[in-house]
Amino acid sequence: MADELDLAFERTVRSEARIEPRDWMPDGYRNTLIRQIAQHAHSEIIGMQPEGNWISRAPSLRRKAILLAKVQDEAGHGLYLYSATETLGADRTDLTVKLIEGRQKYSSIFNYPTLTFADMGVIGWLVDGAAICNQVPLCRTSYGPYARAMIRICKEESFHQRQGYELLMTMMSGTQAQRDMVQDAVNRWWWPSLMMFGPPDAESSNTEQSMAWRIKRNTNDELRQKFVDMSVPQAAHLGVTFPDPELRWNEERGHHDFGQPDWDEFWQVVKGNGVCNAQRIAHRRKAHEDGAWVREAAEAHAARQVSKEAKMIGQSA
Repeated sequence: MADELDLAFERTVRSEARIEPRDWMPDGYRNTLIRQIAQHAHSEIIGMQPEGNWISRAPSLRRKAILLAKVQDEAGHGLYLYSATETLGADRTDLTVKLIEGRQKYSSIFNYPTLTFADMGVIGWLVDGAAICNQVPLCRTSYGPYARAMIRICKEESFHQRQGYELLMTMMSGTQAQRDMVQDAVNRWWWPSLMMFGPPDAESSNTEQSMAWRIKRNTNDELRQKFVDMSVPQAAHLGVTFPDPELRWNEERGHHDFGQPDWDEFWQVVKGNGVCNAQRIAHRRKAHEDGAWVREAAEAHAARQVSKEAKMIGQSA
């Protein structure tokens, strides 16, 4: 029976059909999805912090409103994704506890500080741009709830990317100090943005199986190359340069050649030794603890509603 179920699963995946929550799936597939989707959800929630830090300091009411809306979108993305993990049998509170205890990860990009308001534009352009490269293929991932959640998330991320680029275009048409601020932000965020795609394929232990299960549709290096090719003409139009002396067009390959990030730095950040790791987790822990009374009240209200409905059914019987 187990062999028949496994064969049916493999046929579904190979035929590019979707696996749905009630379908049988291997434990490895389920666990891989929970790990990946939870990491994605954690990243959206933690990712609210570096931008939320600038809402009160944005230079105009318009910029405050834009940034507030973006942070709100990211909260929604996290909720969509946590809901997707629940269809796999995961518990949202358990995932949060694992995050704040260091047993689950989030994107390394959010462990870098946002030093100037230009960082808000560069995060929109480069960080959300890298996220789009990563996430658009996930609209075709083999697990139905994840794929459907990604459709709306990608639409909103695309808007965030354009908004960030518009902010940078505005700053680049301003004073020399503003242009220097933008270039400095680009210099600081370029390499961490390349790290967002994960380690090189040769060092990525999960890629091969995730590709076979159609969870991932492209390798880390394929996505990184796509991002570089996409970003170079955008940088030229903006009037900034990337801090990579090896970056140049390769006519023979039809792609840009580029240098490699500092992978030792990447692994240090992943292990929790980045500039802002402790700060990000401490903030998330405090938010979780401060929200305990809200969760308890919601659970009590839900229990009361169930009891009330059961009583009404009993009276009408």
